[in-house]
Amino acid sequence: MKRIGVISTTLVMERSTFFKEAKPKIQDNEFGRAAVYLADGIALILRHGDDPNHHILPHMINHRANMKALKEIGASEVIGINSTGSLKKELSPGTIVIPDDFLTLTATPTIFQDSVVHITPSLNETIRQKLIKAANNCSIPVVTKATYWQTHGPRLETKAEIKMMANFADIVGMTMANEAVIAMELGIPYASACSVDNYGHGLLEKPLSLEEILAGTRQNADLMIKLLKSYLELPG
Repeated sequence: MKRIGVISTTLVMERSTFFKEAKPKIQDNEFGRAAVYLADGIALILRHGDDPNHHILPHMINHRANMKALKEIGASEVIGINSTGSLKKELSPGTIVIPDDFLTLTATPTIFQDSVVHITPSLNETIRQKLIKAANNCSIPVVTKATYWQTHGPRLETKAEIKMMANFADIVGMTMANEAVIAMELGIPYASACSVDNYGHGLLEKPLSLEEILAGTRQNADLMIKLLKSYLELPG
């Protein structure tokens, strides 16, 4: 059975029938353990875990185990549902972005340990275009060209960092580049749909808080679920 892999957060998926109907399957591989939730046509991983008392922080996520689990369970492609902050005032919270590139100045994880393998990381253009088509089909406006800047986390960025990043990127997050690199190393087509959940620190006079970020993620959850449902309805 063909499955589409989805990596998301509980804050988004808890509002979806996908998660409510899914049954978890524990997958062990050489990189660790991952819980994969299986529903019709979907293999879902909650990147921050499903235990409200144990939130897996961004720098502690086992991206290698997660992506390998999706591959072994038969996911033909993977969509990342990512929460981001805006680096530009014109990209207001509530915007959905389908990035076409990313950058990070910190080391990304790799599946290669004993051999030298060089890849040129990228987001899969076929999956990107399918996400754009799915958004159009369900009347969700999306930004189709944007660069995602990945920081290490778990701390937020300083005002000076946000000001510097804005010269080179449009949105900022802590997970997507890692997922994209591991997916490419494993030969899995991967692209991301990003919700803009807040302005970066310093773009507004009001200081940025974690509560604001979480509130923005919850507000955008229904849009992301609608987009995902539309994606699953695409032919092929």
